[in-house]
Amino acid sequence: SKAFAHSVVRTYRDAYGLFASNAVMFNHESERRGETFVTRKITRAVGRIRHGLQQKLYVGNLDAARDWGHAEDSVDALVRIARAPRADDFVVATGRSHTVREFLVLAFARAGLDPWDHVEHDPRYLRATEIDRLEGDASHLRDTLGWAPRVDFPTLVARMVDHDLALAAREASGRG
Repeated sequence: SKAFAHSVVRTYRDAYGLFASNAVMFNHESERRGETFVTRKITRAVGRIRHGLQQKLYVGNLDAARDWGHAEDSVDALVRIARAPRADDFVVATGRSHTVREFLVLAFARAGLDPWDHVEHDPRYLRATEIDRLEGDASHLRDTLGWAPRVDFPTLVARMVDHDLALAAREASGRG
């Protein structure tokens, strides 16, 4: 469906002169990410473990690598695309991928915890059609509209962990 939508936008732009752009969005994370996504699952677990509300985190493929950027950078890219002088097709990505393992290590370290005391592999979370590495090339967006991500990977993880540490603290105190 995504490929079809991309094709339809291009067709209508070319055939009818519509101002219609495509944005291929790589993972855009934030403190508001749903708790079923691995990044938020990790940061929620870190907060809950730190505050004694949870003991273990069960994960699948620690070596899966994703191009994780902050949602505020993605919104900035979308605004630039909408205001561009000419409609076009763009990729919104950081151009760097990181593994689930890297995310875990940074997240647990932010809370002063050793991940390997709390993380266990669970094959139920493995995907049959897992793509090992996803990484985008946003050079056209950078070169055309001057966009570059401002929130780096460690800052992204830190923001998410800090948010979920505070959330777990409220939960532990009964104000959750």
